[in-house]
Amino acid sequence: MRLKLRMLCYAFIASLCPQFLYAQQIKPKPISKDLFGVFFEDLSYAADGGLYAELIQNRSFEYSPADKKEWNPLSFWEYTKLGHGYGKITVESISPIAPTNPHYVLLDIDYPGTEGVGITNSGFDGITLHARDEYDFSVYIKQIAGEPANIKVELIGKKDVTYGHLSFNVAGNGWKKYTGSIIATANADSAKLSLVSLTKGKIAIDEVSLFPRKTFKGEKNGLRADLAQAIADLKPKFMRFPGGCLVHGDGVDNIYRWKKTIGPVEFREQDRNIWNYHQSFGLGFFEYFRFCEDIGAKPLPVIAAAVSCQNSGTDWGKGQRPVPESEMQSYIQDILDLIEYANGPVTSEYGAKRAAAGHPKPFNLEYIGIGNEDKQTDNFRDRFKEIYEVLRAKHPEITIVGTVGPSPAGEDYELGWKFADKLNIPVVDEHFYEKPEWFLKNNKRYDGYRRPNSKVYIGEYASWGNNLINALSEAAFMTSLERNGDVVKMASYAPLLANVSHISWNPDLIYFNNKTLLKTANYYVQQLFSTNQGDLYIPDVVAFKQEGAATDSTLAASCVKDSHTGDIILKIVNAGSKQATATLNLKGLHIQKGTARVQLLTGLPTDKNSMEEPNTVHVIEKDLPKKLSNFYTAAPYSVSVIRFKAGKL
Repeated sequence: MRLKLRMLCYAFIASLCPQFLYAQQIKPKPISKDLFGVFFEDLSYAADGGLYAELIQNRSFEYSPADKKEWNPLSFWEYTKLGHGYGKITVESISPIAPTNPHYVLLDIDYPGTEGVGITNSGFDGITLHARDEYDFSVYIKQIAGEPANIKVELIGKKDVTYGHLSFNVAGNGWKKYTGSIIATANADSAKLSLVSLTKGKIAIDEVSLFPRKTFKGEKNGLRADLAQAIADLKPKFMRFPGGCLVHGDGVDNIYRWKKTIGPVEFREQDRNIWNYHQSFGLGFFEYFRFCEDIGAKPLPVIAAAVSCQNSGTDWGKGQRPVPESEMQSYIQDILDLIEYANGPVTSEYGAKRAAAGHPKPFNLEYIGIGNEDKQTDNFRDRFKEIYEVLRAKHPEITIVGTVGPSPAGEDYELGWKFADKLNIPVVDEHFYEKPEWFLKNNKRYDGYRRPNSKVYIGEYASWGNNLINALSEAAFMTSLERNGDVVKMASYAPLLANVSHISWNPDLIYFNNKTLLKTANYYVQQLFSTNQGDLYIPDVVAFKQEGAATDSTLAASCVKDSHTGDIILKIVNAGSKQATATLNLKGLHIQKGTARVQLLTGLPTDKNSMEEPNTVHVIEKDLPKKLSNFYTAAPYSVSVIRFKAGKL
């Protein structure tokens, strides 16, 4: 009787207020709170010469032909003889600072002349200086013979213009670190750093370093401020690191080993980069975890699945090699030690190392990736399973991310999913680089995915280009990721950074040179979505009315709610050449009047930002009319993000 009476009451109220009935029918779907993040890999000089703020290239004389056939320990250094001085320069490896950093320069100065004998570094395509900014210099020097050396350090430019200098005397006979700072007297874009001795004798030199004082958040051994801020401005929920192909390397000996990247930089064992240059590991796992904490992103470190890249060497597609079974216990222990480094107490071995680096509190690691788009072989499956079972037993609190190959379909993809189902892997990593048409036509890719099985992390994706139409196709696809945010747990565009003088891969999200950076149209789409994430998806809020466009793949939309702010957020994409009318069903969403704001990205499909014209494509913001409308006109080639203040559903 009570139930019948209640139903009659509902019917009566609904007859007076249809919004009440719609409110009862709204069924928001919880979606991932970590949906949009970033992926950093050191390719295209993204680390050394990029995000890592060190201005000296080959600072520890460890470059070699293994990195690039024309390189050697003196690459990017010049032997400097001024004022009629003379002597000899050699590269030595007897009694270095550390066995992991074996090479250093030995200067044997017969006559210093009037201006000294030494070495000069040209940086990464020149050193950029900003007037009145302070630069922190450091070097390790060992006096070998003769009187204590008088050292002069200068920042010099074209026609030997000096932008600042410092001097010091060498003391003692062992390796000792010397530090100082230089204030730049003027702007420069192609400066060099010169270090000369004004004293006859022999000195050994290593680990020559120059950092801008203004690193991101002023941190030591820090990051380039503008690039780090551009990443921070995306407000990513997570950051994947360090790769990518870099992780599983060019052969087993080149697999990325995280332990090489922690501790004092002068003790870090450097390596060649699979992208055909060098890794100083100055930006290592400590700096990575610290950056994640600084920007509020959850760390997602990726460790090789104990196999090398299938494209190792010259045997393309068949170069995968496994870590020997006799070494697997040690290899797995390294992964356990990484978790301890991130989360362990300061009383633990690796928690103590984290504390010694200046961070006694844990980094609160939740995720770890094992493998990167690996070819599905018996070697891969055997090694992955060994790692997976140990991690799952010892650290059930860590979510493990597996891999299902390099493509959105095909043999490795199918075998990868079959393997994931067999092991019940919590999350698997899918990758796809495709044309814009693929992204538009695959908007429903995840609508039919099997919900009870593994979640999906789209670790790498991009359409082939940086034109506005590329960004819009990605935006349309991203609406489907929100709609399917119960199965798609995370997604990150790739690659993130590229130095315009050293591009290994196109397209990229952010391009840069020594002076500035370029945010692409793709960047602005990522920012629109990542800064307007929600944790509830609300269906049937946006529908399109356009003649003959019932199944138009150029139109896409999503609606989410941010439970933290209470905001309702609409994303409306029109990747077509005609304007489209979107019908908005806002009933029952408790939208507050006069509170709507829209962010709009629009232009011609071929519009593209460049270093010469960096603002061709950019976001504009404006308020919507205070009187809410049930319709929104989406301009051709546009993405609109509309944010409403709202109450509880």
